[in-house]
Amino acid sequence: MKKSLKERLAILSDAAKYDASCASSGTSKRDSSVSGGLGSTEGSGICHAYAPDGRCISLLKILMTNFCIYDCAYCINRSSSNVERARFTPEEVIWLTLEFYRRNYIEGLFLSSGIIRSSDHTMGDMVRIARELRTVHNFRGYIHLKTIPEASQQLIEEAGLYADRLSINIELPTDAGISQFAPEKRPANIRRSMGDLRLKIEEMRDPTLQTKRRKRFAPAGQSTQMIVGADGANDATILGTSARLYGSYSLKRVYYSAFSPIPDSSKTLPLIKPPLMREHRLYQADWLYRFYGFEIGEITASTENGMLDLDLDPKLAWALGNRDKFPVDVNRADKETLLRVPGFGTKTVGAILSSRRFRKLRLEDLKRLSVSLKKVQPFITCEGWTPRKLADRADLRSMFQPKPEQLSLL
Repeated sequence: MKKSLKERLAILSDAAKYDASCASSGTSKRDSSVSGGLGSTEGSGICHAYAPDGRCISLLKILMTNFCIYDCAYCINRSSSNVERARFTPEEVIWLTLEFYRRNYIEGLFLSSGIIRSSDHTMGDMVRIARELRTVHNFRGYIHLKTIPEASQQLIEEAGLYADRLSINIELPTDAGISQFAPEKRPANIRRSMGDLRLKIEEMRDPTLQTKRRKRFAPAGQSTQMIVGADGANDATILGTSARLYGSYSLKRVYYSAFSPIPDSSKTLPLIKPPLMREHRLYQADWLYRFYGFEIGEITASTENGMLDLDLDPKLAWALGNRDKFPVDVNRADKETLLRVPGFGTKTVGAILSSRRFRKLRLEDLKRLSVSLKKVQPFITCEGWTPRKLADRADLRSMFQPKPEQLSLL
């Protein structure tokens, strides 16, 4: 018996939870109330994702289908998996997107899919959805498409004309891991597609000679997703791969997706440490690399077996392993040095640099900036404060470690 639209929506929205999504940040501003059409990349609704500026963004996040011709060992939707299957037609995805928007449930669409028939057939349907939303219904909300590296370059390039962001999954941190757990996929094809997409994005950003205007093509750039914990790669390897991806393909973001064992898996896959906390630490380390001036080697140099400390955030762990670089004088240190102080974020450092032009800062001034004094005191000096012996305490790490908790038996 054919499943109802509601039943299929439940199945395919749940299946999409394994795809890491981004909020509609980084794209161009479009507002239908000003320029006509339907939808917007701005505003608020019933929100489930957050942009870097703190705005809540709601996205209809679904798979077009969870049928798939591939049998990747780490994927719940692989061809041999015993899961309930469902499929939307392109017309149904378009209708759902428009109806959800009209009811103020969403502001955009995040669309991924299993591979059916062929990569080109699946990619063609996804491009058709984005094209009709833009050209037929004048939908101006955010669209993120998970593209398929094996699809033709022509289809991927057409997708960029209508989507705000495109992403091509790198799958696993190493080629050996892909060969072992996803042998039907080719790492070289994935990298080639990501490289071609980068070149196209850069080409379209250049103004044309006739109009002097840039063409609209994936204005929010490209991203990728990496499965963490399926192939046994340690955190140093994962972060090293991410650094190469950022450098080679000008990615906006690498998304880490914690692997959890699939109950009916016929293949034994390793599970390394609590997956969600590990994923969280990887995001923090990734942030240090992208925005705080850290090199990957610095972050992972003192880690045990190349694994990040699960008890402490990576910046604090680095500071405890490099005590000779502290304390830092809040009133004299440069921006790069201040960014390495545990408890100081980019906004805090900006406020410190601005405020100290007028007077010397004290601990109470930092407290007004919502800084955790307990966290920063061992690592700084300021007017009226020096850590003295605090910075040299042998048990300094214990001050920051989470306290043991009694597990519930219920």
